[in-house]
Amino acid sequence: MTYDLLILGGGPAGFRAAERAGHFGLNTAIFEGKALGGVCLNEGCIPTKTMLYSAKLYDYAKGGAEKYGVTAKEAALDHAFVVARKDKIVKKLVAGVEMQMKKARADVVRANGVLTGRNEGGEFVIEAGGETFAGKNVLIATGSSAAVPPIPGLKEALSDGFAVTNREILSMTEIPSKLVVMGAGAIGLEMASYFNSAGSDVTVVEMLDRIGGRIDRDIAALLQRNYTVRGVKFLTGSRIEAIEAGHIRGVKANGEEFVLEADKVLVAAGRRPNSQGIGLESLGIELGANGGIRTDGKMQTNVPGVFAAGDVNGVSMLAHTAYREAEVAVNVIRGIVDTMRYDAIPSVIYTNPEAASVGESEETAAEKGLNVKTVKLPLLFSGRYQAENEGGNGIMKLVLDEEKHILGACMLGNPASEIIPAMAVAITQRMTAADLAQTVFPHPTVAEVLRDAALMEL
Repeated sequence: MTYDLLILGGGPAGFRAAERAGHFGLNTAIFEGKALGGVCLNEGCIPTKTMLYSAKLYDYAKGGAEKYGVTAKEAALDHAFVVARKDKIVKKLVAGVEMQMKKARADVVRANGVLTGRNEGGEFVIEAGGETFAGKNVLIATGSSAAVPPIPGLKEALSDGFAVTNREILSMTEIPSKLVVMGAGAIGLEMASYFNSAGSDVTVVEMLDRIGGRIDRDIAALLQRNYTVRGVKFLTGSRIEAIEAGHIRGVKANGEEFVLEADKVLVAAGRRPNSQGIGLESLGIELGANGGIRTDGKMQTNVPGVFAAGDVNGVSMLAHTAYREAEVAVNVIRGIVDTMRYDAIPSVIYTNPEAASVGESEETAAEKGLNVKTVKLPLLFSGRYQAENEGGNGIMKLVLDEEKHILGACMLGNPASEIIPAMAVAITQRMTAADLAQTVFPHPTVAEVLRDAALMEL
């Protein structure tokens, strides 16, 4: 049997591609050795948001709600219950993906697939579970894994459980008294947020001079300030030099050495594409400098008929990016004109408060030589924000070009994750500040601040 599409990996890119391919009548097989849903559903996006919501409720219950006239006595967080609830939700959503695959009539092969080249008819060949499968097209969607820096003692610490990745920390049923987080990206900050709320003494060590990776510097500084007040300690511009039993050693930005005691160390130093061990060499598929598979705007590799989507291409390692990349690949396979755009990909750090951004920041615009203007407003301009965020210090920014087209936006405050998609639409549609100002927002909403900022430019 020859398939129209063979898919390596059952994460966001893989199962979305299988769903769309089935919708359009393409005969599809998807190969996944673990649970469908990939890291996002099983070990990342969904589990962390489930736990962070429990932490947010606990923050309110143990004293945060008093600012609103609500008192809850003897509030407690049952971490084991939170983990069990997380597992229940993951199980339910994985079952939903299974149902989607049945609806799409995709053959699900419960084994990791490996490319072995082409058969005599020129079709691509994948071996999995002792069987051979042939197809006209291949989509590689094998995702990514936690990066493990070459730090002395780290591999041993991971082996004995002193150090953990995002996979293991989400299954721990006990709260560590002292937690050291290596890395202040989204994963590191979200786990620092949860365990800080749950009662851990949390220290975050970051090599860059700020937290949050490439988010706006003002947003990063304000987020760090908020969590410093809550007791999280940050060592930015610092590096870890060794991990030993019960503690880590490192050097601060000023050259001063430090030692941190810990019960657990979370390795959150980024992700690496899963591009090894899947047979790319059998077809001569090219990799980029970061180990990701090279793709063009059609999600095609250098081998016609072979596509790559999701974290494995190393371009934008986010689940929602993977969804869209998979859709582009399937459309191209169908002969439909489509192109992947990366200029309006939203990014969210689901701390409390949330930090969200899309498009250009002041910093990225400057790096590209763009002449931009930034409009900055406190979220206190919104009556809804004031009503629901007593003492909140949230801000938002719009980045405009010379013709006042919206190039980017960022925000710190709840619910930033639900507001930022509006700016993704604005960027995609090449809207100007005038276009945004003419759009009617419901009142009262926090999102009205976007329109207020646009009005200031008329």
